Order: sequence, then C-alpha cells, then structure tokens
Amino acid sequence: MIQADHTPMMQQYLRIKADYPTTLLFYRMGDFYELFYDDAHKAAQLLDITLTARGHSSGKPIPMAGVPFHSAESYIGRLIRQGLSVAICEQIGEPKAGAGPVERQVVRILTPGTVSDAAFLEEGQDNLLVALCARVACYGLAVLDISGGRFHLVEVQGDEALSSELARLRPAELLISEEWDHALLRDYQHQIRRRAPWEFEEETAIRLLTEQMQTYDLSGFGCQEMSAALCAAGSLLQYAKETQRAAMPHIRAIHVERREE
Repeated sequence: MIQADHTPMMQQYLRIKADYPTTLLFYRMGDFYELFYDDAHKAAQLLDITLTARGHSSGKPIPMAGVPFHSAESYIGRLIRQGLSVAICEQIGEPKAGAGPVERQVVRILTPGTVSDAAFLEEGQDNLLVALCARVACYGLAVLDISGGRFHLVEVQGDEALSSELARLRPAELLISEEWDHALLRDYQHQIRRRAPWEFEEETAIRLLTEQMQTYDLSGFGCQEMSAALCAAGSLLQYAKETQRAAMPHIRAIHVERREE
C-alpha cells in the first residue's frame, strides 16, 4: 500500500516499483539514477556506493543510493554480471509547474540472459537465455542468444541427459514454471526465473512463435511435433518481449537440434 504521507514523487516511484518487485529499479532523477529502500541497500553493498536517505516514511528515513547518468553503464554492467536484473525508468515528460512529478516509465529491462550490449557481456562467453519445460516423456528446452539471434529447440529424455544439456549450455538465465521444481536445478538457483504456468501452454507458444517468425505455422522449421520444446519456447519468447520492449526482427528462424537416444 502506498502511504499518504509520501511525497508525490515517492508515490510515483512506489507505483512503478510495485510492477518490478524482484528487479533493481534505476529511477531517473535529473543527472542521476536513484534507488530506494531494499534496492538502495543492495546496490550500495554490491557497487560500493554511498547509502544515504531521502525524506521519511513512517517516521524513518528512506534509504537511497544513486549513480551518475553518464557512468551508469559501468554500474549496470557490474550488476548484470553478478546475476541481477535492472529496470531503467526514464523521465518521459516535461516538468510543469504545479502538475506534480514529471512523468516516468520503465523503458527497458536488462537481465543476464537478454542483454545484447557489448558493455554488459562477458568477453568470449555465450550469453544464453534458456527455458525448460518438463513433460512425462521428455524435457523440452528452448535456447536463445539474443545478441546473435540464434534460437534453437531441443528435447532430451531423462534426468542425466537434462543435467548434461544444462551443463553444456551454462544458461545466464533459466526460465521454469513456478509450479515445477527438481533437485537437479539446485546448481542453477541464481539463474532461475520462475514464470506463470500459462506461459508454457502450447497454444500460447505457437501463437507467439508464428507471430515472431511471420509464418502461418511452424511446419517449415520441423518442430511441430516437439510439444515440450515448443512450450518452453513460448515462455522464452514472452520473457524476451517483456525485457526488450522492442521488436526483434533479427529472430526469424527456429533451429532444431537432435540428440541421440
């Protein structure tokens, strides 16, 4: 709940932050990006920046930390490489006297598996976004290198094969349904992003994929029988669209990889 004793600007911040509870919100204020509350504590610790305060809430100072706009890229890169996600909230309106805080909105979300800027990437290391869907007969995986536009699907049978595939891929982020878990994922807790079950529905996945590939169906890619992998691909594409906030015209093909039984 947003308290009435907050300033209009802080009320605006809290409304925006509510949509990104697990993401560090870089909130543009003039020449700085500011972070508040738990985000401020976390950023101060990870980036070795000063923790200060701005105003009060319930009689207590509101924790705040900030980085200069002109050097924000280096700070964001450090956070991304530590496995965190960052939402960039920019000022999109013009200040008007007596009209409350300037309008702001999140214009981009940077995550370990979806960044494409060279400044945020580890040199010589693949930056892969992976989604995983578990079925009785097999595991389906969808894999995207967003900077190069390489998008492929694979299905494997059994826990050992899945463990080997994940070890080979070394995902920067791993998307799974919030209703599913497995002991073999214990080594990927920092990479896991839990997603709504509906994102893994096959009908939703096929609709998203045909829209992205600009095709009537998926028969030309040879993946129409890969139900588990298609469901994983639907969640992956939904996540990529959410974070990129832009069209992805460089992703127009699906490559199928086959694993020997």
